[in-house]
Amino acid sequence: MCEENQTQVTQIRLLGFRGLQKYKPLLFIVFLLTYIFILAGNLLIILLVTTIDHLKTPMFYFLKHLSTADVLLTTSIVPVMLDIIFVEEGVLPFWGCIIQLHVFGIFGFVQCFLIAVMSYNRFLAICHPLRYSSLMGPNLCLQLVVGSWFLVTVLISSEVFVVIQFNFCGLDSIDHFFCDFGPIVELATSDTSVLMILDFFISIFMIFFPFAFIITTYFFIFFAILKISSAYGKRKAFSTCSSHLTTVCIYYGTLITVYMASTDEGSANINKYRSLLYTVGTPLMNPIIYSLRNKEIRRAMQKMVNRVFQNGWKR
Repeated sequence: MCEENQTQVTQIRLLGFRGLQKYKPLLFIVFLLTYIFILAGNLLIILLVTTIDHLKTPMFYFLKHLSTADVLLTTSIVPVMLDIIFVEEGVLPFWGCIIQLHVFGIFGFVQCFLIAVMSYNRFLAICHPLRYSSLMGPNLCLQLVVGSWFLVTVLISSEVFVVIQFNFCGLDSIDHFFCDFGPIVELATSDTSVLMILDFFISIFMIFFPFAFIITTYFFIFFAILKISSAYGKRKAFSTCSSHLTTVCIYYGTLITVYMASTDEGSANINKYRSLLYTVGTPLMNPIIYSLRNKEIRRAMQKMVNRVFQNGWKR
Protein backbone atom coordinates (compact mmCIF):
# COMPACT_ATOMS: atom_id res chain seq x y z
CA MET A 1 0.00 0.00 0.00
CA CYS A 2 1.09 3.57 -0.65
CA GLU A 3 1.81 5.97 2.20
CA GLU A 4 -0.59 8.78 3.02
CA ASN A 5 1.42 11.41 1.16
CA GLN A 6 1.76 9.23 -1.96
CA THR A 7 -0.73 8.25 -4.63
CA GLN A 8 -1.06 4.93 -6.41
CA VAL A 9 0.24 5.08 -9.99
CA THR A 10 -2.64 4.57 -12.43
CA GLN A 11 -0.90 5.65 -15.61
CA ILE A 12 2.63 5.78 -16.98
CA ARG A 13 4.00 8.82 -18.79
CA LEU A 14 6.49 7.95 -21.52
CA LEU A 15 8.81 10.90 -22.08
CA GLY A 16 9.99 9.58 -25.44
CA PHE A 17 12.71 11.46 -27.29
CA ARG A 18 13.02 14.64 -25.30
CA GLY A 19 15.46 17.13 -26.79
CA LEU A 20 14.78 15.97 -30.34
CA GLN A 21 11.54 17.92 -30.87
CA LYS A 22 12.98 19.86 -33.80
CA TYR A 23 13.59 16.55 -35.59
CA LYS A 24 10.04 15.33 -34.89
CA PRO A 25 8.83 15.28 -38.54
CA LEU A 26 11.99 13.50 -39.69
CA LEU A 27 11.85 10.93 -36.87
CA PHE A 28 8.17 10.25 -37.50
CA ILE A 29 8.68 9.70 -41.24
CA VAL A 30 11.79 7.53 -40.79
CA PHE A 31 10.21 5.26 -38.17
CA LEU A 32 6.92 5.06 -40.05
CA LEU A 33 8.66 4.00 -43.27
CA THR A 34 10.84 1.57 -41.32
CA TYR A 35 7.76 0.05 -39.67
CA ILE A 36 6.04 -0.33 -43.05
CA PHE A 37 9.14 -2.01 -44.49
CA ILE A 38 9.37 -4.36 -41.47
CA LEU A 39 5.73 -5.37 -41.86
CA ALA A 40 5.98 -5.77 -45.63
CA GLY A 41 9.23 -7.75 -45.53
CA ASN A 42 8.31 -10.12 -42.72
CA LEU A 43 4.71 -10.63 -43.87
CA LEU A 44 6.06 -11.40 -47.35
CA ILE A 45 8.29 -14.11 -45.89
CA ILE A 46 5.34 -15.54 -43.94
CA LEU A 47 3.19 -15.50 -47.07
CA LEU A 48 5.87 -17.11 -49.26
CA VAL A 49 6.65 -19.89 -46.78
CA THR A 50 2.93 -20.59 -46.31
CA THR A 51 1.99 -20.69 -50.02
CA ILE A 52 5.10 -21.77 -52.01
CA ASP A 53 5.63 -25.52 -51.94
CA HIS A 54 9.43 -25.64 -52.22
CA LEU A 55 9.72 -23.41 -49.13
CA LYS A 56 7.78 -25.84 -46.93
CA THR A 57 10.94 -27.14 -45.27
CA PRO A 58 12.03 -27.06 -41.60
CA MET A 59 14.42 -24.15 -42.16
CA PHE A 60 11.76 -21.88 -43.64
CA TYR A 61 9.14 -23.12 -41.19
CA PHE A 62 11.32 -21.80 -38.36
CA LEU A 63 12.02 -18.62 -40.36
CA LYS A 64 8.26 -18.03 -40.67
CA HIS A 65 7.90 -18.08 -36.89
CA LEU A 66 10.93 -15.80 -36.50
CA SER A 67 9.28 -13.34 -38.90
CA THR A 68 6.01 -13.67 -36.96
CA ALA A 69 7.84 -12.76 -33.74
CA ASP A 70 9.41 -9.75 -35.51
CA VAL A 71 6.02 -8.49 -36.71
CA LEU A 72 4.43 -8.89 -33.27
CA LEU A 73 7.43 -7.31 -31.51
CA THR A 74 7.48 -4.16 -33.64
CA THR A 75 3.68 -3.88 -33.62
CA SER A 76 3.69 -3.89 -29.81
CA ILE A 77 6.21 -1.02 -29.74
CA VAL A 78 6.37 1.14 -32.87
CA PRO A 79 2.74 2.43 -33.12
CA VAL A 80 2.97 3.74 -29.54
CA MET A 81 6.40 5.19 -30.32
CA LEU A 82 5.04 7.01 -33.38
CA ASP A 83 2.25 8.49 -31.27
CA ILE A 84 4.80 9.66 -28.69
CA ILE A 85 6.92 11.31 -31.40
CA PHE A 86 3.85 13.04 -32.82
CA VAL A 87 2.56 14.44 -29.50
CA GLU A 88 6.04 14.62 -27.84
CA GLU A 89 4.91 12.57 -24.82
CA GLY A 90 2.81 9.46 -24.33
CA VAL A 91 0.49 8.29 -21.59
CA LEU A 92 -0.46 4.66 -21.07
CA PRO A 93 -2.74 3.19 -18.39
CA PHE A 94 -0.68 1.30 -15.84
CA TRP A 95 -2.14 -2.04 -16.90
CA GLY A 96 -1.63 -1.13 -20.56
CA CYS A 97 2.03 -0.57 -19.75
CA ILE A 98 2.25 -3.95 -17.99
CA ILE A 99 0.64 -5.66 -20.99
CA GLN A 100 3.14 -4.00 -23.33
CA LEU A 101 5.99 -5.14 -21.08
CA HIS A 102 4.58 -8.68 -21.09
CA VAL A 103 4.09 -9.09 -24.85
CA PHE A 104 7.37 -7.32 -25.64
CA GLY A 105 9.23 -9.81 -23.44
CA ILE A 106 7.56 -12.80 -25.09
CA PHE A 107 7.98 -11.65 -28.70
CA GLY A 108 11.53 -10.45 -28.09
CA PHE A 109 13.01 -13.38 -26.21
CA VAL A 110 11.27 -16.17 -28.11
CA GLN A 111 13.70 -15.31 -30.88
CA CYS A 112 16.56 -16.65 -28.73
CA PHE A 113 15.00 -20.10 -28.81
CA LEU A 114 13.89 -19.91 -32.45
CA ILE A 115 17.40 -18.95 -33.56
CA ALA A 116 18.78 -21.83 -31.46
CA VAL A 117 16.27 -24.20 -33.07
CA MET A 118 17.39 -23.00 -36.50
CA SER A 119 21.01 -23.75 -35.58
CA TYR A 120 19.99 -27.27 -34.52
CA ASN A 121 18.32 -27.66 -37.91
CA ARG A 122 21.57 -26.64 -39.66
CA PHE A 123 23.51 -29.03 -37.42
CA LEU A 124 21.36 -32.00 -38.44
CA ALA A 125 21.40 -31.03 -42.11
CA ILE A 126 25.21 -30.79 -42.30
CA CYS A 127 26.42 -33.26 -39.68
CA HIS A 128 23.76 -35.94 -40.26
CA PRO A 129 22.56 -35.42 -43.87
CA LEU A 130 21.47 -39.03 -44.44
CA ARG A 131 19.26 -39.06 -41.35
CA TYR A 132 18.10 -35.44 -41.62
CA SER A 133 14.68 -36.13 -43.16
CA SER A 134 13.81 -38.76 -40.56
CA LEU A 135 15.14 -36.73 -37.63
CA MET A 136 13.70 -33.31 -38.52
CA GLY A 137 10.15 -34.35 -39.30
CA PRO A 138 7.02 -32.19 -39.17
CA ASN A 139 6.12 -33.35 -35.66
CA LEU A 140 9.52 -32.39 -34.25
CA CYS A 141 9.39 -29.00 -36.00
CA LEU A 142 6.00 -28.31 -34.44
CA GLN A 143 7.15 -29.45 -31.01
CA LEU A 144 10.26 -27.26 -31.14
CA VAL A 145 8.29 -24.16 -32.15
CA VAL A 146 5.40 -24.69 -29.72
CA GLY A 147 7.86 -25.53 -26.96
CA SER A 148 9.81 -22.32 -27.60
CA TRP A 149 6.70 -20.12 -27.47
CA PHE A 150 5.32 -21.94 -24.41
CA LEU A 151 8.57 -21.86 -22.43
CA VAL A 152 9.21 -18.16 -23.05
CA THR A 153 5.59 -17.29 -22.26
CA VAL A 154 5.81 -19.10 -18.91
CA LEU A 155 9.14 -17.50 -17.96
CA ILE A 156 8.17 -13.96 -18.94
CA SER A 157 4.74 -14.35 -17.29
CA SER A 158 6.40 -15.40 -14.03
CA GLU A 159 8.47 -12.19 -14.02
CA VAL A 160 5.51 -9.99 -14.87
CA PHE A 161 3.48 -11.68 -12.13
CA VAL A 162 6.14 -10.64 -9.61
CA VAL A 163 6.20 -7.09 -11.02
CA ILE A 164 2.45 -6.58 -10.53
CA GLN A 165 2.81 -7.50 -6.86
CA PHE A 166 4.92 -4.39 -6.26
CA ASN A 167 3.66 -1.03 -5.07
CA PHE A 168 3.98 1.83 -7.55
CA CYS A 169 3.53 5.11 -5.70
CA GLY A 170 4.39 8.68 -6.55
CA LEU A 171 6.57 8.86 -9.68
CA ASP A 172 4.75 7.87 -12.86
CA SER A 173 7.11 8.89 -15.70
CA ILE A 174 9.91 6.99 -17.43
CA ASP A 175 12.46 8.40 -19.86
CA HIS A 176 11.74 5.86 -22.58
CA PHE A 177 9.54 5.31 -25.62
CA PHE A 178 7.98 2.06 -24.37
CA CYS A 179 7.47 0.17 -21.12
CA ASP A 180 10.80 -1.61 -20.85
CA PHE A 181 11.62 -3.86 -17.90
CA GLY A 182 14.35 -1.76 -16.26
CA PRO A 183 12.58 1.64 -16.25
CA ILE A 184 9.32 0.08 -14.97
CA VAL A 185 11.06 -1.75 -12.10
CA GLU A 186 12.85 1.48 -11.13
CA LEU A 187 9.42 3.07 -10.50
CA ALA A 188 8.49 0.41 -7.95
CA THR A 189 8.53 1.51 -4.31
CA SER A 190 8.74 -2.09 -3.07
CA ASP A 191 11.87 -4.17 -2.51
CA THR A 192 12.83 -5.57 -5.93
CA SER A 193 15.79 -7.71 -4.84
CA VAL A 194 13.88 -10.99 -5.32
CA LEU A 195 12.84 -9.93 -8.82
CA MET A 196 16.45 -9.06 -9.71
CA ILE A 197 17.60 -12.54 -8.67
CA LEU A 198 14.75 -14.15 -10.61
CA ASP A 199 15.52 -11.99 -13.65
CA PHE A 200 19.19 -12.99 -13.48
CA PHE A 201 18.47 -16.72 -13.60
CA ILE A 202 15.75 -16.37 -16.23
CA SER A 203 18.06 -14.25 -18.39
CA ILE A 204 20.76 -16.92 -18.16
CA PHE A 205 18.25 -19.56 -19.22
CA MET A 206 16.72 -17.51 -22.07
CA ILE A 207 19.85 -15.81 -23.41
CA PHE A 208 23.03 -17.61 -22.32
CA PHE A 209 21.90 -21.22 -22.75
CA PRO A 210 20.51 -20.75 -26.30
CA PHE A 211 23.64 -18.80 -27.27
CA ALA A 212 25.91 -21.50 -25.82
CA PHE A 213 23.86 -24.11 -27.70
CA ILE A 214 24.29 -22.16 -30.96
CA ILE A 215 28.06 -21.89 -30.44
CA THR A 216 28.26 -25.63 -29.73
CA THR A 217 26.27 -26.62 -32.83
CA TYR A 218 28.39 -24.39 -35.07
CA PHE A 219 31.53 -25.88 -33.55
CA PHE A 220 30.43 -29.29 -34.84
CA ILE A 221 29.19 -27.77 -38.12
CA PHE A 222 32.56 -26.11 -38.73
CA PHE A 223 34.51 -29.35 -38.31
CA ALA A 224 31.97 -31.28 -40.39
CA ILE A 225 32.43 -28.78 -43.23
CA LEU A 226 36.22 -29.10 -43.01
CA LYS A 227 35.86 -32.85 -43.62
CA ILE A 228 34.08 -32.23 -46.95
CA SER A 229 36.57 -33.05 -49.70
CA SER A 230 35.38 -30.80 -52.53
CA ALA A 231 35.73 -27.01 -52.47
CA TYR A 232 32.26 -26.68 -54.01
CA GLY A 233 30.76 -28.80 -51.23
CA LYS A 234 32.41 -26.63 -48.58
CA ARG A 235 31.18 -23.41 -50.21
CA LYS A 236 27.65 -24.79 -50.49
CA ALA A 237 27.64 -25.88 -46.84
CA PHE A 238 28.94 -22.51 -45.67
CA SER A 239 26.38 -20.66 -47.83
CA THR A 240 23.49 -22.55 -46.22
CA CYS A 241 24.65 -21.24 -42.82
CA SER A 242 25.56 -17.68 -43.80
CA SER A 243 22.08 -16.15 -43.42
CA HIS A 244 21.53 -17.77 -40.04
CA LEU A 245 24.99 -16.79 -38.80
CA THR A 246 24.33 -13.19 -39.82
CA THR A 247 21.06 -13.26 -37.87
CA VAL A 248 22.85 -14.69 -34.81
CA CYS A 249 25.51 -11.96 -34.93
CA ILE A 250 22.96 -9.16 -35.30
CA TYR A 251 20.55 -10.45 -32.63
CA TYR A 252 23.08 -11.35 -29.95
CA GLY A 253 25.30 -8.39 -30.82
CA THR A 254 22.30 -6.18 -30.10
CA LEU A 255 21.52 -7.93 -26.79
CA ILE A 256 25.12 -7.62 -25.65
CA THR A 257 25.25 -3.95 -26.66
CA VAL A 258 22.12 -3.13 -24.67
CA TYR A 259 22.24 -5.42 -21.63
CA MET A 260 25.98 -5.75 -20.99
CA ALA A 261 26.49 -1.98 -20.85
CA SER A 262 26.73 -0.14 -17.53
CA THR A 263 23.49 0.97 -15.94
CA ASP A 264 24.41 4.36 -14.45
CA GLU A 265 22.17 7.35 -14.98
CA GLY A 266 24.00 8.54 -18.12
CA SER A 267 24.02 5.16 -19.80
CA ALA A 268 20.35 4.61 -18.97
CA ASN A 269 19.49 7.43 -21.37
CA ILE A 270 21.84 5.97 -23.98
CA ASN A 271 20.21 2.54 -23.56
CA LYS A 272 16.92 4.12 -24.61
CA TYR A 273 18.45 4.72 -28.02
CA ARG A 274 20.22 1.38 -28.01
CA SER A 275 16.80 -0.21 -27.55
CA LEU A 276 15.99 0.88 -31.09
CA LEU A 277 18.46 -1.79 -32.24
CA TYR A 278 16.29 -4.71 -31.15
CA THR A 279 12.86 -3.08 -31.45
CA VAL A 280 13.45 -1.77 -34.98
CA GLY A 281 16.92 -2.72 -36.24
CA THR A 282 16.82 -6.52 -35.94
CA PRO A 283 13.26 -6.94 -37.35
CA LEU A 284 14.35 -4.69 -40.23
CA MET A 285 17.48 -6.72 -41.02
CA ASN A 286 15.98 -10.22 -41.02
CA PRO A 287 13.89 -9.79 -44.22
CA ILE A 288 16.90 -8.18 -45.93
CA ILE A 289 19.21 -11.01 -44.90
CA TYR A 290 16.89 -13.80 -45.98
CA SER A 291 15.59 -12.14 -49.16
CA LEU A 292 18.90 -10.92 -50.58
CA ARG A 293 21.12 -13.81 -49.48
CA ASN A 294 18.76 -16.73 -50.00
CA LYS A 295 18.20 -18.12 -53.49
CA GLU A 296 15.07 -20.05 -52.49
CA ILE A 297 13.36 -16.90 -51.18
CA ARG A 298 14.30 -14.94 -54.32
CA ARG A 299 13.04 -17.76 -56.51
CA ALA A 300 9.79 -17.92 -54.53
CA MET A 301 9.34 -14.15 -54.90
CA GLN A 302 9.85 -14.42 -58.65
CA LYS A 303 7.40 -17.31 -58.80
CA MET A 304 4.77 -15.32 -56.90
CA VAL A 305 5.27 -12.28 -59.13
CA ASN A 306 4.90 -14.43 -62.25
CA ARG A 307 1.75 -15.99 -60.81
CA VAL A 308 0.27 -12.55 -60.11
CA PHE A 309 1.05 -11.32 -63.62
CA GLN A 310 -0.33 -14.49 -65.21
CA ASN A 311 -3.57 -14.15 -63.30
CA GLY A 312 -3.71 -10.50 -64.28
CA TRP A 313 -3.27 -11.27 -67.97
CA LYS A 314 -5.98 -13.97 -67.83
CA ARG A 315 -8.44 -11.42 -66.52
